[in-house]
Amino acid sequence: MINIRRSNERGGGDYGWLNTKHTFSFDRYYDPRFMSFRSLRVINEDWVAPGEGFPLHPHRDMEIITYVLEGALEHKDSLGTGAVILPGDGQRMSAGTGIRHSEFNHSMRDPVHLLQIWIMPDKQGHTPGYEQKSFPEEQKQGKMRVIASPDGRDGSVTIHQDTKLYVSLLKRGEEAKHELAKGRAAWLQVANRRPPTDHSEKAGHAPHAQAPQAVPDEGRLGLEQRAFLALFGVVFLATGALRRVAPVVARSGCERVVRLAAREQEQPERKR
Repeated sequence: MINIRRSNERGGGDYGWLNTKHTFSFDRYYDPRFMSFRSLRVINEDWVAPGEGFPLHPHRDMEIITYVLEGALEHKDSLGTGAVILPGDGQRMSAGTGIRHSEFNHSMRDPVHLLQIWIMPDKQGHTPGYEQKSFPEEQKQGKMRVIASPDGRDGSVTIHQDTKLYVSLLKRGEEAKHELAKGRAAWLQVANRRPPTDHSEKAGHAPHAQAPQAVPDEGRLGLEQRAFLALFGVVFLATGALRRVAPVVARSGCERVVRLAAREQEQPERKR
């Protein structure tokens, strides 16, 4: 069974300095149907205005992965880390017993477009940590490239959970496939790397879509880039075991092809 989460069904809002879309319940957005997916708790797609951002704020007991699509994001934290996250970088912050950090658009001229992904850890009380690696486009073009895993395989950043995060860049006509092992499920997130050019796109009408919530156990997940997406589609695939909630029942050994499709306040506190 594959369940679709449409782009324009997400929560969030446009607050001037921040335009944000929440795939799962977050902050003032609440939908009991979309609280999490296995250990995947948050996927926020953000556009942050030049020079704006989130001042120092705390986290604990969460694996937080930031992936910049366009622009540059400046990160500072209580561990003493100071870094700029660029497009294609995989950044992981393990909040563990407690960490404070800030995130700001590094540019005073251009917006920054990013996804922030929160994964619940395998246990509470890990030592806080930070890791950042660069993954060149050629490693992701037309294929699935693991950027986060519990064992740091293939040079990925390490997370405290039995989950893997893959990224793929697809041009027109390209297709990538991923085999799901027995007992695994996947969430597929699709974004267009083109930043919003007007208010309608910032408000969530840009040509990107949220894709499967549930993907078959022991199935093959296929991704095909359709012709109307002129620019890169960026595909995030999170796979994990089914132990946190009841397993999804589906035919085994089947093949699914997921086609990327274009679908169609109150000021928030500046914190995550």
